[in-house]
Amino acid sequence: MRYTSIYLIVKDFRKSLDFYEKILDMKVSVLNERFAIFDNNGLNICLMNGLFDVNYPERVKTKGEYYPEYDDTHKIAEKENSKKVFINIGVHDLQKEYLRIKELDIAGNLTPIRYIEVYSPYYYFTFEDPDGNPIEITGKYFDN
Repeated sequence: MRYTSIYLIVKDFRKSLDFYEKILDMKVSVLNERFAIFDNNGLNICLMNGLFDVNYPERVKTKGEYYPEYDDTHKIAEKENSKKVFINIGVHDLQKEYLRIKELDIAGNLTPIRYIEVYSPYYYFTFEDPDGNPIEITGKYFDN
């Protein structure tokens, strides 16, 4: 078995594309109207346009039984985010990245850099994407 990607079903596809290009500081690798892939050396974050299937049903061909809890992307995109899954991104310089993200002014609920120690010291900050998905950035940080 091989990990291929995690994908997020999003409400506003264009807004999410713009957000992730800026946050990841990379252009989308593969793009069509329904799906986008940000390829980071095989560790992919992908976006699915949650409104595509309902807006263009004639362009979506399926076989087999329909499972609304998995297949109704419009309804899924509209659900409240439970924040059970975090996207974790590692950087070399946490302070520099924090300032970059703050300057972009697109991160919802941006926290300051925080610290926790359980088995080892851990510095991080968190924020949300346009759909409320939590993102955690961690990396080297020198506490003054």
